[in-house]
Amino acid sequence: MNRPIFTSLSPNTQKDDILLALKLIFQPQKWKVKSQKSKVKNFEDEFKNYLGVKHAIAFNSGRSAFLAILNTLNLKKESEVLLQAFTCNAAVNPILWSSLKPVFVDIEKETLNIDPADLERKITPKSKVVLVQHTFGLPANLDEILKICEKYNLILIEDCAHSLGAEYKGRKVGTFGKAAFFSFGRDKVISSIYGGMAVTNDDVLAQKIRDFQEKLSFPSNFWIFQQLLHPLLTNYLIIPLYAFSFQFGRLILGAFHKLKILSKAVQRKEKEGKKPKYIPKRMPNALAMLALNQFKKLEKFISHQREIAKFYDKSLSAAAPAARQPLFRPGRIYMRYSLLIENQNPDKILKKARRQKIFLDDGWRKTPIVPPDTNQAKMGYVLGSCPQAEKVAKHILNLPTHINVSKKDAQKITKFLKSRIFHDRRNCGINGIEEQNMKSRI
Repeated sequence: MNRPIFTSLSPNTQKDDILLALKLIFQPQKWKVKSQKSKVKNFEDEFKNYLGVKHAIAFNSGRSAFLAILNTLNLKKESEVLLQAFTCNAAVNPILWSSLKPVFVDIEKETLNIDPADLERKITPKSKVVLVQHTFGLPANLDEILKICEKYNLILIEDCAHSLGAEYKGRKVGTFGKAAFFSFGRDKVISSIYGGMAVTNDDVLAQKIRDFQEKLSFPSNFWIFQQLLHPLLTNYLIIPLYAFSFQFGRLILGAFHKLKILSKAVQRKEKEGKKPKYIPKRMPNALAMLALNQFKKLEKFISHQREIAKFYDKSLSAAAPAARQPLFRPGRIYMRYSLLIENQNPDKILKKARRQKIFLDDGWRKTPIVPPDTNQAKMGYVLGSCPQAEKVAKHILNLPTHINVSKKDAQKITKFLKSRIFHDRRNCGINGIEEQNMKSRI
């Protein structure tokens, strides 16, 4: 039986990662280590050296890292944090949990990143922070954003959850603002199932973040056990069950979540703006070991992403020269490869794809704050305030680029897209970037 193709669902794990997780399950003495023997310190050191920053402080998730940054900035209650719509509730919730106010800014259709013009329009006297997201690995327009931050005396924080390894004009993203945070969640550039990192070059801020970290406890042993189980059960049970039957695979995954055998990437209460018990916490030693194992493969992962993206470019531009993939910039990475399908129903396309064992729904669609079942009002989002983000969310389709997607898999995906979407160019409804931009990537 052929292995199904997924955009998400623990996509980066390889045999060495699974073997390491299996070994760690039987070595609980390694799960939590506070001494200098902790692999957390090794990971922090390697991470800061890679980025070329002075400080890197690890947490159990990207949202914990962002929460730590916000809590050390000494902002007044109800101060405004400007961030783009078409984002995850994991970026919004730490703002709410810090008693701050999220202000949503529309996006550029060409980049899926924050629109500098709308950003400037929405600045008020209460605005204190700009959070810039590099969506799916494409760096935002940092030149313009930095000018705006300087003009209005705003603090820039980079959300690099999608963009580890990406560069803007030859410089790593995560090094432009006062601070940045990264995520090592199950479907990120590298994965330790859960994990995050705060980075900064500001010595005073770094000490405050470190103090915040050291006051935290580790997650429970049961929580760590759930994360170590994830790559094993996902790869050797859940994915094979999806190959047998989509409904059965989904049922078993749902049962594992309900029985708390596996943890969810985002808990239900987070979709209502509430903080779960496991946030914020320190990064456990066991997850640092998983992260280090993935980190040594980062350049291979990025090279593979670009190779698959280049294949999509060539294949899809031949079928529909105007097909949109967000604007190319040198130094970008491809955590996803995005298409905007304007005159067709993405739900129907996803359903047809599932029949061929192609699972493209990664949750980044339908609503400006994802996952789609997030309570938009509880996030502080006002419907109609970011029309471009709302339109993109309704029409986006993300293709996988991760290390476990082969050229053969990519061929299967593009063959499906050509037959189901691009079969009639007059009615295909693909809103596109200029052919010149497409050619520049090939």
